[in-house]
Amino acid sequence: MSTPLLTLLALLGFAANSLLCRAALSGGAARSIDAGAFTLVRLASGALVLALLLRLRRGGPTAAGHGSWASALALFVYAAGFSFAYVRIGAGVGALLLFGCVQLTMLAAGLARGERPRALEWAGLAVALAGLAGLTLPGASAPDALGAGLMAAAGAAWGIYSLRGRGSTDPLAATAGNFLRGVPLALALVLLSPALDAAPHLSSKGLLLAATSGALASGVGYSLWYAALPHLSSARAAVVQLCVPVIAAMGAVLLLGEPLTQRLLLGGAALLTGVLLSLHAKQRPPANH
Repeated sequence: MSTPLLTLLALLGFAANSLLCRAALSGGAARSIDAGAFTLVRLASGALVLALLLRLRRGGPTAAGHGSWASALALFVYAAGFSFAYVRIGAGVGALLLFGCVQLTMLAAGLARGERPRALEWAGLAVALAGLAGLTLPGASAPDALGAGLMAAAGAAWGIYSLRGRGSTDPLAATAGNFLRGVPLALALVLLSPALDAAPHLSSKGLLLAATSGALASGVGYSLWYAALPHLSSARAAVVQLCVPVIAAMGAVLLLGEPLTQRLLLGGAALLTGVLLSLHAKQRPPANH
């Protein structure tokens, strides 16, 4: 399979996660599954598919013994925050918030390591933060504050998870191990749901959506992404991910009937432009003096 096709299918899988989660968790009391159960089924089905892919890979390792509990915790916080956020906010704005916070977290980590951004990177960061603020500031079309905060936390957790995964000698095995470790954490969340005033709720539709998110959009999607990554430069891999929130926003409007608001268009455009500026600046060679 060609690299462009692998990349496209992976990006569609990433965007599908937002659409599947929102489809399962929207509708208030009439939703088809609760957020805790969605998180558990997503991680469990993802772990199963990733384990099967490792088994099918000739001479490949098993998931056990790979990954780490620290990474699994970051993965769990991402998955749980993602699910609980989509009870309250739309798929389009959720994907933009998630993507923006992932990138900002990774940029902040670079600053903490002593990286010194150039002027264009600072400009890009300022534009991205303005877009993020435009998406979340109070107003008639502002997303739910708690939902936005949960998605921001999910984005930060995914950024941390991504940073921890850099340098992994076998990303697929590490991801499978982390998904496997995330299952008991998600099970504990389900058991705590009544105490959190979030009574468990299951339906066949909800289970199907959660399993599809975990097995296909996450398990197969991540596998396709790992197959494409060796053939993409770091800059190109980062830039093509700009497509994910755009695809998710379009899908939310076309498939879920979510409104295409001016706030979403302007805030999303500013956020993506700012990130693109920062990524472009990172690839420019330093000026000779």
